[in-house]
Amino acid sequence: MIFITNRFPKQSIRTRIGRQFDFDLNNNAASNSVYFCERTGEGEHTEIGSIAFLNRIKATHCRQILIYIHGFSNLPEDVFPAVDEFQALCDAKKQNEILVIPIIWPCDNDFGIVQDYWDDQKAADQSAYSFSRVLEKFVAWRNSEKYNSQDDPCLKRINVLAHSMGNRVLRETLVAWNKYDLPKGLPLIFRNTFLVAADVVNETLQEGERGEHICHASRNVIVYHASDDLALRASKASNLKNNIASRRLGHTGPENMDKTPRNVYRVDCDDVNNTYDRPKGHTYFRSGETKGKPGKVFEHIFACLESGRVYPEDEHRRSSIIR
Repeated sequence: MIFITNRFPKQSIRTRIGRQFDFDLNNNAASNSVYFCERTGEGEHTEIGSIAFLNRIKATHCRQILIYIHGFSNLPEDVFPAVDEFQALCDAKKQNEILVIPIIWPCDNDFGIVQDYWDDQKAADQSAYSFSRVLEKFVAWRNSEKYNSQDDPCLKRINVLAHSMGNRVLRETLVAWNKYDLPKGLPLIFRNTFLVAADVVNETLQEGERGEHICHASRNVIVYHASDDLALRASKASNLKNNIASRRLGHTGPENMDKTPRNVYRVDCDDVNNTYDRPKGHTYFRSGETKGKPGKVFEHIFACLESGRVYPEDEHRRSSIIR
């Protein structure tokens, strides 16, 4: 598995191709550097560098890439099994269709959801600057005649799935990219952007809000929400403790669909989330009632990946309920 991270290594912060890369789990600061690595086994990671990483993506037989941004209170060895599960579900549906690539940002190594939350929110914001550099590196590589000549371009479709506080990482990354590199606007870089159990305010996708860049950079933006997501209630409690009162996008979906761009869609997962993930109802987008067997939310995600359309039977439809 190849992955990208801005967690500090135990080794030097200077990139050295081919070296062992060990996460410093006691350091939850967001590094300004990014590391392009390969996981070869549990606790075994090798730094391969950005060019080898991007060339490997181009060479893969998979037709599409899915960038996976994890949520809060997830250490690397929590993330990798989740990605393995999602990759296996994709492969079972259709071989050589999707390659899942995780982005690992620095969650806190403490105990307890609420204690972790506020530090993780800071780390999510600080990660924006390093991950916007990843997008710049990708665009430079894609436009390079050396690596992507007109006779041999990279034709992979790129999608992104952000879970929980990973939505904050995605939002702030695009804000930083727009501010520092592309002030005239972002390119349409993502085919589908899946916002699952999003731990951001529910107005964030509206025009003029910080999340509108997600809509500009994506063909489709699909919001999966469930009002009884208990993990997001911990988020709400932590925000109230810090005098921030807001409803979360992952609880209600967009506050007002009429104020969001027309490429935003909502999917109500209330009827299945607690069945798939007891008792939290938070990670309901992978397996269903049985581990390794796809749930209905995953089926919907994969259908969007395959077709590039959210509701192909009705192009004007913008919402649905998964039962």
